[in-house]
Amino acid sequence: MTLSLRKLKGLVAGAAMVAGLASIASAQELKFFTIGTGGTAYTYYPVGGVIANAISKPPGSRECDAGGSCGVEGLIASAVSSRGSVDNVNAIISGLRNSGFAQSDVAYWAYTGTGTMEGKEPAEDLRTIAALFEEHIHLVALADSGINTVADLKGKRVSLDEPGSGTYVDANLILEANGLALADVTAEALKGGAASEALRNGKIDAFFVVAGYPTGSLVELASAADIKLVPIDGAGAEALVEKYGFFAASDIPEGAYEGVGTTSTVAVGAQWFTSAKEDDDLIYDITKALWNDNSRKLLDVGHAKGKTITPDTALNGVGVPLHAGAERFYKEIGLLK
Repeated sequence: MTLSLRKLKGLVAGAAMVAGLASIASAQELKFFTIGTGGTAYTYYPVGGVIANAISKPPGSRECDAGGSCGVEGLIASAVSSRGSVDNVNAIISGLRNSGFAQSDVAYWAYTGTGTMEGKEPAEDLRTIAALFEEHIHLVALADSGINTVADLKGKRVSLDEPGSGTYVDANLILEANGLALADVTAEALKGGAASEALRNGKIDAFFVVAGYPTGSLVELASAADIKLVPIDGAGAEALVEKYGFFAASDIPEGAYEGVGTTSTVAVGAQWFTSAKEDDDLIYDITKALWNDNSRKLLDVGHAKGKTITPDTALNGVGVPLHAGAERFYKEIGLLK
């Protein structure tokens, strides 16, 4: 073997070693971050996908000012379908997920061990990243069902969603506020498309959904069947708002769903939570990425609710302490003193 050939082989081996080390270094720089959302037919999941895209910036991405990703350097975020608010809070506290969406009421009760979480250990490590958008409580029935009030649900087959969801929690509170107990209805635990299909096929008489309007499964249902949204108003709604400060009277406007007029109901806030154990700098960077101008473009076109997700409302109705990283960002931009 000639000297030059040996040198050449040495150079090739050296180059391979350098490439291998670079590859290892690149892999070490990768960070993965999960966002627990909800059922794929509702609002949490598509909004979670938009946000995951906005805060991600995998190695090799084009720079932000060159039309590339404006997320967190080396971060790959993913939206994970789940059973909803309660499931997401539990997954955050157990370390199964890095973050997740939840209704403001569910999160507060979990954090304090009060309300519907009375008797359970408080989720003291739960922390807020941002308030996102309003979620309206939809009570859905067929137009000719004869169900015109919550009280009309007595003796009916009603889907309250799965027990791990915020919808299930709120549906029970609404029944209670209107003088009904769980035993007064035949309760089912259907989600999304399954609930819509059961309503169309006469297997249930009504179902609850807590979601930002318009929510995909109901858009599809309204285009295929004559439905109504049953008002959640009057003395029952007033009692609910008075007892639980997280609820607010709010309307679902005409046109949100085909053939359905303006409907009075109550709403809660959808918020994004994480654990106090998550790295302060990482959550600071994620919060900053969420609110940069390029994320604004993604939110505006990614989902109908995206336009309502703004820095101006990022702290609205927050009842669980901010994560230290998020708090630092909000102080920097003047939202907090």
